[in-house]
Amino acid sequence: MPTTVTERHDVSTPHIPSRPDQQPGRWSRRGVLTMLGAVPAAAALTGWSGSAARAAESLTATVTPRAGALYGVGMPVSIAFSHAVTDKAAVERAITVSADPGVEVAGHWFGDQRLDFRPEKYWAPGTAVTVRLRLRGVEAARGVLGVQSQNIAFRIGRERISTVDLGTRRMTVEENGRAVAGYDVTGGDADHTTWSGIMVISEQLEETRMESSTVGLGHEYDIADVPHAQRLTTSGTFIHGNYWSPASVFGRRNTTHGCIGLRDAKGGDDRSAAGYAFYMDSLVGDVVIVKNSGERTVDPANGLNGWNLSWKKWKAGSAL
Repeated sequence: MPTTVTERHDVSTPHIPSRPDQQPGRWSRRGVLTMLGAVPAAAALTGWSGSAARAAESLTATVTPRAGALYGVGMPVSIAFSHAVTDKAAVERAITVSADPGVEVAGHWFGDQRLDFRPEKYWAPGTAVTVRLRLRGVEAARGVLGVQSQNIAFRIGRERISTVDLGTRRMTVEENGRAVAGYDVTGGDADHTTWSGIMVISEQLEETRMESSTVGLGHEYDIADVPHAQRLTTSGTFIHGNYWSPASVFGRRNTTHGCIGLRDAKGGDDRSAAGYAFYMDSLVGDVVIVKNSGERTVDPANGLNGWNLSWKKWKAGSAL
């Protein structure tokens, strides 16, 4: 079930730049994330038109994730530029992402305004990741010059990977390679199938409003207090608590408008509910894999979902 951007809580969430939906009729592109302490990257690029004396507009870069926080093993580094970058190689050379323990990390451009970085496989648990921006003096486009530099460091927590099988309507949760939980779920119905593939939790909302008109579905629903919502795509796919469907639905039928539903309580305060438990045990950056949904693999640019590209294709998207 998609969501509006109306929120009841001030919850930090990463910035993910949207791009035109290449799969029409699925979701509105107005599903936009509030920034998760997104670092204003001190990587501001300032442009001049004609001469340095005549300031034009600034091209700013915003880095996800925020510094100092703990993330799941699927968390990429995603950098959004406010204007198109024409010299991608120069900009990419000025940005490095390193890891301890060491691993090769490569960049991939999604259009002219978004550059993501990831390793070949998920980060190892406990990895320390450092992003170094050295954009001062770099010409990103004609007359657009980088003026600042900054380091952003964050850490990776335990490995937590959840696999949702919408054929059996069951989700299995593994932590550090060991099964730790299983939940009955309901997914997208035949008219609103759920994206398949590897998705990364990019936003967490204890409670939020979900309203169908914001995602092109008319007036089919308007739920003001959806509990324990965790975003999987920019376009509006969530895994969230569901208190309005009968208990008999979970594990037996797919009935949603595309989201993955877990049984929950109105108000979200039932600690024994599946929605509550899954939310409380999750981190931004955790991996959710959806299979047997009857839908195509999600676009890698739709959220933080570049893991759907092979390592070869990922590296082919680098400008270096």
